[in-house]
Amino acid sequence: MEQPLPAERHRRIQELLRERQAVRVSTLSELLGVSEVTVRRDLEELERRGLLERTHGGAIAAQRMRIEPAYLEAITLHADQKRRIGEIAAGLVQPGDTIFLNGGTTTLQVFRHLEAPGAKVVTNHVGIALESSDRGVELILVGGEYRSPSNSCVGMFAADTVRKVFATKAILGVEGVSRRTGLTAAAAQEANIARVMIDQTQGQVIVVADSSKLGTVADFAIGPIDQVSVLVTDLGIDDEYRQELMELGLDVIVADDKVGAPARGG
Repeated sequence: MEQPLPAERHRRIQELLRERQAVRVSTLSELLGVSEVTVRRDLEELERRGLLERTHGGAIAAQRMRIEPAYLEAITLHADQKRRIGEIAAGLVQPGDTIFLNGGTTTLQVFRHLEAPGAKVVTNHVGIALESSDRGVELILVGGEYRSPSNSCVGMFAADTVRKVFATKAILGVEGVSRRTGLTAAAAQEANIARVMIDQTQGQVIVVADSSKLGTVADFAIGPIDQVSVLVTDLGIDDEYRQELMELGLDVIVADDKVGAPARGG
């Protein structure tokens, strides 16, 4: 049987990734009727073009974030996963911690589940501030230019305030998590605030991201993946990709739909 041409193999690999989100080299070799060496060469080329991310045993889908959703729309996307991720991440906060929370819908869930006595919250998230009145939590809301897609304050004033704080933990929502390109945000101002929060953190940097953000690349770089201590995500994460992240030193915590301890690694 005649082997498919490279362009046809590349098209079929991308189709399979859209259907399955992750594929193994052995599976692709069988489906395409070519050697595993050929498949690995194809995956290298597609990764170079930013169309996927390789893992030890295969690849996961890579996608560009084209349009940033409005805040009220983002709240409805993957809502159950974000709620559980927020619950798990909030449990990582210790009594007396000073934590950064940036803008977004997943960090709002972290705040809603926060119970650590004496914890202090420093945030640019207006929604968090509005929900803090009956929580008995010490909260500092940084001012600046209001940005509606993240319901948060950004810009020079916000960044200058964050630079005056040394937090023990940062819990950050991002638009993209990629082993290859690191953490990314949809707007330059959001990326800058997240970078400053990372710089001002003297303990763990915890990223909260549902699995739709894994392999996604947004327009603006926050920082490399090795700046992250912990990733809290959901069951949609590919096992191979999880292993890759753990080998980079991340503690990957997977929040499931059940009550009880989450699955973790690292």
